[in-house]
Amino acid sequence: MRVPLSWLREYVDLPAGETGRDVAAKLVDAGLEVETVEQLGGGLKGPLVVGQVLTIEELEGFRKPIRFCTVDVGQANGTGEPQEIVCGARNFSVGDKVVVVLPGAVLPGDFAIASRKTYGRTSHGMICSGDELGMGDDGTHGIIVLPHEHEVGTDAIELLQLVDEVLDIDITPDRGYCMSMRGVAREAATAYGLPLRDPALLDVPQPNSYGYPVKIDDPAGCDRFTARTVTGLDPEARSPIWLTRRLQKAGMRPISLAVDITNYVMLELGQPLHAYDRSSIEGTIGVRRAEQGEKFTTLDGVKRTLDAEDLVITDNSGPIGLAGVMGGANTEIADSVTDPETGQVTGTTDVVIEAAHFDSVSISRTARRMKLSSEASKRFERGVDPQAAAAAAQRTVDLLVLLAGGTAEAGVTEVLAPGAPRTIAMPADHPDRVAGMEYGRETVVRRLQEIGCDVYGQDELVVTVPSWRPDLAAPNDLAEEVIRLEGYGNLPSTLPQVPSGRGLTARQQLHRRVGRALAGAGYVEALSYPFIGEGVFDQLQLPAHDASRQVVRLVNPISDEEPALRTTLLPGLLGALRRNDSRGSHDLALFETGSVFRAAAQPGVAVRLPVDRRPTDEEIATLNAALPAQPRYAAVVLAGAREQAGWWGKGRPADWADAVQAARSLAVEAGTELVVRQGQYGPWHPGRCAELVVTIDGVEQVIGHAGELHPRVVKAMGLPARTSAMELDLDRLAAAGGEALQAPRISTFPVATQDVALIVDASVPASSVEAALRKGAGELLESLRLFDVFTGEQVGEGKKSLAYALRFRATDRTLTAEESTAARDAAVALAGERTGAVLRGA
Repeated sequence: MRVPLSWLREYVDLPAGETGRDVAAKLVDAGLEVETVEQLGGGLKGPLVVGQVLTIEELEGFRKPIRFCTVDVGQANGTGEPQEIVCGARNFSVGDKVVVVLPGAVLPGDFAIASRKTYGRTSHGMICSGDELGMGDDGTHGIIVLPHEHEVGTDAIELLQLVDEVLDIDITPDRGYCMSMRGVAREAATAYGLPLRDPALLDVPQPNSYGYPVKIDDPAGCDRFTARTVTGLDPEARSPIWLTRRLQKAGMRPISLAVDITNYVMLELGQPLHAYDRSSIEGTIGVRRAEQGEKFTTLDGVKRTLDAEDLVITDNSGPIGLAGVMGGANTEIADSVTDPETGQVTGTTDVVIEAAHFDSVSISRTARRMKLSSEASKRFERGVDPQAAAAAAQRTVDLLVLLAGGTAEAGVTEVLAPGAPRTIAMPADHPDRVAGMEYGRETVVRRLQEIGCDVYGQDELVVTVPSWRPDLAAPNDLAEEVIRLEGYGNLPSTLPQVPSGRGLTARQQLHRRVGRALAGAGYVEALSYPFIGEGVFDQLQLPAHDASRQVVRLVNPISDEEPALRTTLLPGLLGALRRNDSRGSHDLALFETGSVFRAAAQPGVAVRLPVDRRPTDEEIATLNAALPAQPRYAAVVLAGAREQAGWWGKGRPADWADAVQAARSLAVEAGTELVVRQGQYGPWHPGRCAELVVTIDGVEQVIGHAGELHPRVVKAMGLPARTSAMELDLDRLAAAGGEALQAPRISTFPVATQDVALIVDASVPASSVEAALRKGAGELLESLRLFDVFTGEQVGEGKKSLAYALRFRATDRTLTAEESTAARDAAVALAGERTGAVLRGA
C-alpha cells in the first residue's frame, strides 16, 4: 500500500515538521512494515509553469516527426514573449494548455534544462510529459495536456503536486484494514495520540423500495450488497488533477472519470467498488454461484471458464462480473467518442454503483484459480469492513455528481444478511499474563477503545470488535493489540526455560552428524531447488522403467522447464558443480542432504481442508496419505584435485574412491556397517560403480551408489572429466543402525598385526573376500584394511592378489603370537571356503 503523506494529512493533523521517515518510524513501532519512504520531486527546481501552445510548425527532413512550437508562458520567462520550443510529441494541438520547463530548471534525475540548438532550431526549454516529471504513467504516453481553466504562467510544481513523500507499506494478511488511507490514518492517529477524521462518517440515505433491484441467491458468499444509480453524466468530463495525482502516487493508473472515482474511493475507504454501464444491464442484478463450465469474458478481454465455487454478479443475460475480482466486458464503462461529422460526444451517461461485501475465502480461491489478482481481490482476501459499503457508495455518488455533473437517483438498494456484532470475553489481566508485564485494566481498556472496540465489564471484559477488524477473534488477538500499541520494545527480555527431556530427534541428530562429517572431510554444502525437468533423466541415462522417472508433477510450477519434484539430488548438485567450474573454480567437492519425492503407485487425492475451523485428525491423516513419500537423501559430487600439491608433496585428483569413502563415513555416523560391492546403475561408469548395501531386519538392501560418472553423462551435462558422485538413502541407512551411536571400545593392550595376501578369481569382489575374513577372524579382529591389489603373470591369468592388513586386539589381555595366528588362519580358511581364495605363495 502506497500512502502519500499529503493525503494522509487530510485525515490526521500530523505535526507540521514531521517528515515521511518520522511517520514511518511511528507506524513501524505500531506494528506496520514500512518498506521505503519515497521522496517525490527530490532535486526538482523551477521554473516549471503552465503554458499555452500558440503555433506549431512541422519540421521536414528528419527521420522522425519534429515540431517547432511557440508557447505563451506569461511573465515566467521574464519577457512575456512566446517561448520557442522544439518537441517530438504529437498528442497536443494549437490552443492546448501544457507544462513547460524553462532554462535554468532542474528535472528529477539531476537533468538540467538549458537553451540548445537542435534540428536546426534553438529550443528554449521543454514541453513536458508525465514520465519526465516523475509522475508515472497517465495512459497517454505523451505530453501532459491540462484543462483549459488553468491560467498561463501558473506554477506547475504546486499545481501537479510534484513534491511529496510516499510511504510504501507491506500489509500483512491480518491487517487488511490498512489497505486504505482510512486504515493507515487510524494507525497514525493512534500512534501520535491525535484525533482521526474518519472519511467513512457520511450522511447516507436509508434504503428504500425503489432502488435498483438486486437479488442475492448465496447469502454466505455475499452478505451485503449496496447499489446506487447516477444518471446524466457528462461523457466529456475528465478526472481533475488532484484525483489523478493521488491515484498515481498510490501506484494506480488513471483510466476514465467513473473508473478513477471508484478506484479513489477504494483507496480511501478500503471498500472495492464497481461501476456498471446502466444501459448494458438487463434486468435485476443477482449474486449466485457460477455453473460448472460457464463462460465469461472479463474486463481484460480474456474469456474464462468458471468453476461451480466461483461467485458471480449476473443480470438476465448471465454473468456481468466476477464477484470481488473483476468486472465483465459486457457492462464496461464506455469511453467517450466524438462523431467526426456532427461533433457529438457519446459515452456512458448512466451508471449503477456496486458496493458489496463478499466471503474472503471464496474470493481468494477464485483469484488463485483464475491467476487473476486484482486490487479488489487483494482487499477482499484480507477482509473488508462490511459497514463501509454504504458510505463508499455514497462517496462515489457524491464525486460523480460533483465532477461529472450527474444526478443521484433517490433509490437506494441495500440487501443485508442477518448478523450481529462479534464479542470476545477476556479477563482484564490477560494481556498482562501474555506479555509478562503489568499494564493494568485502564491501559487495556484505553488501548482497545483506540482501535475501535467497545469494552464493558471490570475483572471480566466483554469486548465488541469493530467491523473493520475481522482478524480479532480470540483473547490473544486483543492482547496482541494492547502489547503492540504499548510498544514491543517495552517488553521485558526473558529467556524461555527449556523443558528437560526435549531436543533433536534421532533422525535430526543423524542429519546434523552427516553434515558435520562431510564438511569436516572438505565438502561444501550446496542447497538446490527441489524441482526437476524430466529431460535430465535422459542425460543421466536412466532406463525407461527406472523408479526415479516416476515423478510428482506440480499443478502450478515456478518454471515450465522444471515442472516436477525431484527424485534424486544429483541434478541440482551437478548443476552447481558445472556453474562453479565454468566460473573458474575447478577443484570442487560439494554435498547436499534433502528430501526427494517418490510418486505412489496409486496417487491419492488431497482433500480440501476447511479454513473456518481446525481440521480433524481424520482429515489431516487423509491429506498426509495423499502426499508422496519424501525420504531424505545425501549426495556428494567431486571434480578436479582432491588434494592440492605443495611443499608437502604431490597432490592427487578426486576419483571414485573418494565418493565411496564419503559413503563409508556416513555409515560410521549412522552406527552401521556398509557393504561396498561392484554395481551398475544409470549415471555411473559400469566399471567404476560401487553398490552401497546395508542389512535391515536381516535382509540386504541397496541404498545407493558411488563412483565415477559415465563419460556420456559427463558430456551430456557439461561436467568436468572424471567427475565422481555418491548418493544414498539416509533414512534407510539410519534404519540399519542402532537407536544410539555406540562409542568404540578402547583397549590398553597392544595390537597384533597380521598381513595376508590371497589369490582369487578376477571376478570375485573384494568385498566378498573381506566379509569372509571378518566372519572367520572372530571377535579378536579390530580392523581389516585392503592395502594392495595386484594382477600379472605371477598370480596367473584371470586371477588377482588381494593383500589385507588384519589388526587383532583383546580387551583383557595381551594376545600371544599363537592366538593372533590362529585367528588369521581361521579367517583365511573361511575366505577359501566361501570365495576360493588361496594364500599367495602357498
